[in-house]
Amino acid sequence: MSRITPLSGFPEWLPGPRAAELRVLDLLRETFELHGYASLETRAVEPLEQLLRKGETSQEVYLLRRLQADPSADSDDALGLHFDLTVPFARYVLENAGKLVFPFRRYQIQKVWRGERPQVGRYREFTQADIDVVDRGTLPGHYEAEMPLVLGEALDRLPIPPVTMLVNNRKLCEGFYRGLGLTDPAAARRAIDKLDKIGPSGVAALLAETAGANDAQAKACLSLAEIETTDLSFVDAVKALGIADPLLDEGLAEMVTLMETAREYRPGGVVACLKIARGLDYYTGMVYESRMAGFESAGSVCSGGRYDNLASSGSQTYPGVGISLGVSRLLGVLFGADAVAASRPVPTCVLVAVADDAARGAANRVAVELRARGIPTEVSPSADKFGKQIRFAERRGIPFVWFPGADGDEVKDIRSGDQGPADAAVWTPPADDLRQTVITRF
Repeated sequence: MSRITPLSGFPEWLPGPRAAELRVLDLLRETFELHGYASLETRAVEPLEQLLRKGETSQEVYLLRRLQADPSADSDDALGLHFDLTVPFARYVLENAGKLVFPFRRYQIQKVWRGERPQVGRYREFTQADIDVVDRGTLPGHYEAEMPLVLGEALDRLPIPPVTMLVNNRKLCEGFYRGLGLTDPAAARRAIDKLDKIGPSGVAALLAETAGANDAQAKACLSLAEIETTDLSFVDAVKALGIADPLLDEGLAEMVTLMETAREYRPGGVVACLKIARGLDYYTGMVYESRMAGFESAGSVCSGGRYDNLASSGSQTYPGVGISLGVSRLLGVLFGADAVAASRPVPTCVLVAVADDAARGAANRVAVELRARGIPTEVSPSADKFGKQIRFAERRGIPFVWFPGADGDEVKDIRSGDQGPADAAVWTPPADDLRQTVITRF
């Protein structure tokens, strides 16, 4: 058999990390449902034309074709694997608008695919968790404040380092660029979005090249991007730059509303960070990113924003706002740093030992009784010497070994060596041992 070559960018966790991932997913679901978000799952593929509406993603979309497809056939019906969960959600809303009650709140935890260059925390296939609220016609601004607060609450419950939510407003930035006299605000925004990658001098050059900015305009754009506060002082800092525009004022007012709400419900956990731009074209209002303590170099683990025009049907529009957590990205960074792990690699709490082949029936009955009481249990695969069966349990991280006996059963905690009589009808392990838990090292 030829040697198998690993395929980069498609994470396959070992059982321990997978158990930690499942716990994270459970906590996310619990939090989202506490806030009234309903679960959805959409198909894996979308028409290519629909996927490319997102902007600047064409090089990263995987096409779906049959092996024997006729290359000369009409490509109008070309399909691609979904790049994120927002575009499929917008399509879902349009198809089901007559059956949904608005405002509609949904969460979605699903695989997505991107043709990125694989690296730590960057994958070609990964799990993403999204929440969105969409309405018919108009969407009240208070939902824009809800997004970073709900996801922030979910992140606070996860066994991960503290995460700060970073917020900005597209109207604020675009109004500022217009007030400066730049004729291509979108190009200026895309340049600022690269600030962390290429630095101020690189961005200044890019602003000149793509947005036609002169030195003074580029300096003003960079000054705006430097503003970062946990309170409302960002308003005075923006006004001090001396730029006026009605759209700028509108964006500032929306930012004030969000930050006032955040100060009440998650003080210090939401930061006005005016370099946050988001490269995707469809955002129209608030935009979000994040920063994880101790892992700032890994970049943002969640992002999102408001979109007013992504879902529209004739004269009817369905504006929405959402935020997305890259679950695989987040955990890949933490697993790579050995910062998060499962307490044991398997769910089994008890291994029932088998004295000999004739005793397997008795061992199975013990296992059935323990499982009936919610205790994860398996029976030893072979009737080896007890010492070998104990070593088997140790290798798998199973904390207890059960010994059935004609004169009464005994159970051994193989970590401490303590052993004593036990009755499968009443024995219960310590709460911390009953299920796999997530342990942290940060």
